[in-house]
Amino acid sequence: MIRSASFAAALVALAACAGVSKKPAGPDPRIGLKGGLVDAGSAVSNLKVMSTTQSPKEYLGGLSGDFARINSDIAFTGNYAIQGNFNGLQIWDMSNPSKPVMVSSYLCPASQNDISVYRNLLFMSSEGTSSRLDCGPGGIADTVSKDRVRGIRIFDIANIKAPKLIASVQTCRGSHTHTVLEDPRDRDNVYIYVSGSAGIRSPNELPGCVSERPDSNPNSSLWRIEVIKVPLANPAEAAVVSRANIFADLKVQASHGPAEADMAVARRMADSARKVGGFVAKSPTSGNDIVLGGGFIRPRIDSIVKARGGTGAPTAADTAALRAGLQNIVDRVFAGGPAAVPGVTPISVNRQCHDITVYPAVGLAGGACEGHGLLLDISDPVNPRRIGAVSDTNFAYWHSATFNNDGTKILFSDEWGGGTQAKCRASDKKEWGADAIFEIVNGKMEFRSYYKISAPQTAQENCVAHNGSLIPIPGRDVMVQSWYQGGISIFDWTDARNPKEIAYFDRGPLDSLRLVLGGSWSAYWYNGSIMSSEIARGLDVFQLTPSEFVTQNEIDASNTVKLSYLNAQGQPKFNWPPSYPLARAYVDQLERNKCLAAGRISAVRKGLADAEKAGAPGRDALKVLAKSLDADMAGSCDMPKMKKLQSAIQDLSTPMVP
Repeated sequence: MIRSASFAAALVALAACAGVSKKPAGPDPRIGLKGGLVDAGSAVSNLKVMSTTQSPKEYLGGLSGDFARINSDIAFTGNYAIQGNFNGLQIWDMSNPSKPVMVSSYLCPASQNDISVYRNLLFMSSEGTSSRLDCGPGGIADTVSKDRVRGIRIFDIANIKAPKLIASVQTCRGSHTHTVLEDPRDRDNVYIYVSGSAGIRSPNELPGCVSERPDSNPNSSLWRIEVIKVPLANPAEAAVVSRANIFADLKVQASHGPAEADMAVARRMADSARKVGGFVAKSPTSGNDIVLGGGFIRPRIDSIVKARGGTGAPTAADTAALRAGLQNIVDRVFAGGPAAVPGVTPISVNRQCHDITVYPAVGLAGGACEGHGLLLDISDPVNPRRIGAVSDTNFAYWHSATFNNDGTKILFSDEWGGGTQAKCRASDKKEWGADAIFEIVNGKMEFRSYYKISAPQTAQENCVAHNGSLIPIPGRDVMVQSWYQGGISIFDWTDARNPKEIAYFDRGPLDSLRLVLGGSWSAYWYNGSIMSSEIARGLDVFQLTPSEFVTQNEIDASNTVKLSYLNAQGQPKFNWPPSYPLARAYVDQLERNKCLAAGRISAVRKGLADAEKAGAPGRDALKVLAKSLDADMAGSCDMPKMKKLQSAIQDLSTPMVP
C-alpha cells in the first residue's frame, strides 16, 4: 500500500524489547549498496535470482516517481501472474520463471488497482476520485459524477489475453484493498470484503453514503467494511449485501511519535518556512511544528478574500487573518483523537481495515485495521464477527495479516510511514515498522515477538514491513515478505518468540541522493517460485536454494504443493502429497534440532533410499520402518515431528488409488 500516514508522519514525509530479531554478527552485504535504476548494486543470500523483467513504459514509474505508473500487488492463476499497477494491470506467463512473458496488459488508471482472481473472474480495487467507469484516461474533475467508479471492478478472464470488464460495484469509500472469500458451504457465490480508506462519497453520487460519525447517525458509512456477493452464474449482478461493523466499542489507541531523525527534519523545515513567511502550526496529535503547504492554504485564504467581497490576490490583512486563525483550523481539520501527549500520536480512530486476510479452512480472518489487529469469525461470510482485538503502542498502522498453516499463530505488519518513507534506518527502533507475532491460545491472541529486517537501509530508501505469504516448507512456519527498498526477506517464525531470517535479496537505493519511491511492493511464493512486484522496475523472480537453514529435501517437499490460484489475502491451507522428499524433510528437521539420535537418522535415511530404489516391492519395508519409529518417540525432543515423519512413511507404504 502507498498511503498518507498519520497527520504528523505525513508532514514529516514532506521533508524529504524483548523478542526483537537480532542482527547477525559481521558486516551485512546489504549495507552500502550502490544506487541506480537499472545498475543498482544488489545482495542476495540463499536465493537464486531467476529473472528480473522490466515493465513496459506505460507501467513504469522509474526515477520520475510517477504515482500513476507504479507496480502494486500480484495475484496468480494457472501459469499466470497478474500484476496490478496504478495505470492498469499486466499479465505475465510464468511457465518459465527464468523468462516471464507478458501476454496481455489492460490500461485502466485508478489508485492501487489491487488484484484478486477466482476461476474466470478478476477483481480490481478502485479508490481514487479520478477513476472512470470506462477505464479511460483523463480523470474526472467534477465533485459529483456519474462517470466515477470507486469500489470493485469485475473482469472476465476466460480469455486471459483479453480481459473483459463486465461490472463495477460502487462502494461508499471506494476500495483500497479487497479480499475474496470462498465459503466452503456456498459453491454458487464468492464474497468480497472491501477495505476503503478514502473519504465518504457524496450521497448525490452514491445514495446511501453517510459521512456523519456513528455516534451521531447509526447509518454512518464510517466504521464499516462492505461485503459484496458475487453470483458465479452471473457475476454482473454482484452487489453490496452488508456493511459489517466489526469495530464496535473499540477505543482509539496511542502509538509512538515520529522518530527523532524525522522530528529534527520537521523542525528544520518549520524554521525555514518561518524565515520565508510560510505557514506553520502545531500538530493537534503530536504537538510538533508542522508546515502547511499550498494545497491546504490556498482554498482557505481564497475564502477570506471572498468573505470580504474582494477579488484578485490576497492582501497582507488577508494573510494576517489566516495566520491568526490557522491553529484553530488545523485543530478542527485534523483533531479527532485523544488529547495530544508529547511524543505520542494516536493511532487511527478505527474507521477502516487496511487489509483482511481470510483463512476459510479454519473459519477465521485476520483484520489489520489501522489501530488494531482483529480476529474475525467468518462462518457467516455476509456477517463477519469480531472475536478478538489487540493493540500495540509500537504500531503506527496495522497493515496486513498472515496466519501460519495450522491457524495457531497470526502475524501482523506495521506500515509506519505509509510506505513512502525511510523507516529502516540504523536509528529507527526495531519494534517500529515491524511485524508482530501472536499465538492464538483458546481463541485469544497472545503477543510473542517482533520481526524486522536486520540490515539498516539508507534515508534515501522507503522501507517498512509490507506484503508477504507463507512458503510451504512442511513442519515449519516460513514466510517471504517485501520491505519496499529494503528488498525481500524470508524468515522462520516456527518459534514465535524467536523469528530468524534465512534468506534475502536487496538492491541499493533507486537514487543515492534523494528518496525516490521504489522497491518490492509484495513478494509471494507460488508453485516453487517467489515473485516480487518491483514498484519502479517490473517483476523479479527467485527460488530458494539449500543452506544451513533450509535443505534441498525441504525445498523439494515444498514444491510438491501445487496451487491452481493464489490471492495472498485468501490464504490457502497447504497439504503435502505423499513423497520421499516430504519424509526426508522431516528427517532433516529432526537432525537439525537434534531430536533423533544420529544412528537412527542414518538408519531412517538408508531405509528410505532402499525403499525408493526398490519401488513397489519396497512398501513392506516402509511399513516396518514406520513401525520402528515407535521406539524413538519417547526419547525425542519433538514427538509431534516424529509423528509427522511416521505418518509420511506410512503414506508412502500405501499404494496410490488411481
